[in-house]
This record gives sequence, structure tokens and C-alpha cells, in this order.
Amino acid sequence: MAIQDLADLQLTMFLMILIGLVLKRLNIITEEGKVSLTDLVIYVVLPCNIIRSFMITFSASILINFGTIFVISVLVQIMCFLLGKTIYVKCGAEKRKVLQYATVCSNAGFLGNPVAESVFGTMGLTLASIFLIPQRTVMWSAGVATFTESPDRRTLIKKVLTHPCIIAVFIGLSLMFTQFQLPGVLDTFVKNLSNCCTALSMIVIGTILADVDFKALLNKTIVYFTFLRLVLLPLAVWIGCAMFRADPLVAGVAVILTAMPAGTTTGILASKYNGDAEFAAKCVVFSTIASLVSTPVWSLILT
Repeated sequence: MAIQDLADLQLTMFLMILIGLVLKRLNIITEEGKVSLTDLVIYVVLPCNIIRSFMITFSASILINFGTIFVISVLVQIMCFLLGKTIYVKCGAEKRKVLQYATVCSNAGFLGNPVAESVFGTMGLTLASIFLIPQRTVMWSAGVATFTESPDRRTLIKKVLTHPCIIAVFIGLSLMFTQFQLPGVLDTFVKNLSNCCTALSMIVIGTILADVDFKALLNKTIVYFTFLRLVLLPLAVWIGCAMFRADPLVAGVAVILTAMPAGTTTGILASKYNGDAEFAAKCVVFSTIASLVSTPVWSLILT
């Protein structure tokens, strides 16, 4: 049943992408509309989604597992960051930015919670929220910095720290550690906007794909990246967890979230900051298609 739920979730994402593609090709969403939709996702919807992801109960009884999966996540982010800086040196500058970001930032931010809950139950969902803290932090700091070149480090740091998604991370962390409950209306506001995140993000990716030559979707660089993202990275985490005898549930959640395809924000940020948006969209789409096979396989192995 978990595998069926997982397949349904990913196929739903493809239908959302298809809607964006069709609307763009029919010119119902114009080029200006695509830019506005991208801004809406980055400046409003994504921050609400990030804040909501931190609105979990923090209990001392599960602190050890929280600490373990948090450390694993930090190590995964360091590994991905170093790989992104070293293995794409032969690629052009614009493509290299996309590959570096997509290596560090998977789609676990969008798919992680529902996938973890589907495969591992309620505790899997809770652990996934903790695992995603380092990724979300890197995603909207070093990740954004990949696309936003500035004349000096101070300007870059200021640009990153004032990004709405980074501010949302700080707010979310404060809510999680203080266990402060948002007032009813504000809580509903954040949750309702958060629920739009996956759908709007997929539609944005679809509008980007409307200009993509699907005959060129398959190329050696994208296949290489996809194999790294879906096979090699989760395999390294699986081996590491086995060597240090991590709790099976903690290891399972860490591996399945590491095995997520390229993050949808890869295409969104590339479009927003004048990167190679077409190449980014290809990486997202091809790795997501491949994950329809790899994610259920990892789920079967881990459970």
C-alpha cells in the first residue's frame, strides 16, 4: 500500500507539471505570468511551507533519534556540497550552478514528509521533519548563493540572510524549539498557503518545460547526475548507517530522503536568477521520472 501511495504521489506531481506546460503553450500563462507565478512561490508560498514544516512537537523522549538523524543530515549536506564543488568542473558555468544546487538540494523538501509518512508511518514523518532542517537551511543559504552572484561576500551574505525563505527557516526553528503556537487565524493562513506549495511549484516547472526540447531531455550529464542523486548518494548513506549501526527507522528515513530526485526549486531559482532554467527543468523532470522506479525499490529494500 505504501508503494501505491508513493506512485500516486509522484504521478500527481507529473499531472501538475503537465497543467503548467499546457497553460504556457496555450499562452494562458504568459511569460510575464510565469515570472509573477515564480515570485509568488518564492516570496509567499514557500516561506509558509517552510514554517509549517517546523511546526512539530519536540519531545525529550525521542531526543536521541532526533539528534542522530540531525547529525546524519548534516553529514549528508557536507558530502553533497563537497561533491557538487568537485565533480562538475568540466561543465559550463551555468550548468555547473544547476548541478551543484541540485546535488545539495533534493526534492525531499516537497516530497520528503509525505513519502516518509507513507513508508514509515507517523514517526517516520516526525524524523523526516528533523532530517530536513539542515537541508532547508543549506537550501536557502549556500544553495541560493550558488545562483546569486554578488560583487563581494558581505553583499552576498546580506542577500541570502534577508531572503524570505531563510527568514522562514529562522521563524520555523524558533517555533519548534519554543513550541509557541501561532494564533488560530495565522495558523490557518500559514497552513492553507503551505498546502499550495507542491501544486504551484509543479505548475511553475511545467511553464519552464513548455520551452524545452524533449528530444534533448536525455543526455550524458543528466543521466550521470540522476544516477548520483538516486543511487550513489543514498547508497553511501545506507552503508554509513549500517557501519555505525544506526536505528533502522532512523537509517530508513535518512536513506529514503537522500534518494529523492532534484528539487523543484532548482528550476524555480534558475528561472528567477537568470540561470540555465531549461537545463534545470530537464534535471528535475528526468530525475523525477527515474525516481518512479528508484524510490519504490529503496522503499522495498528499507522495509
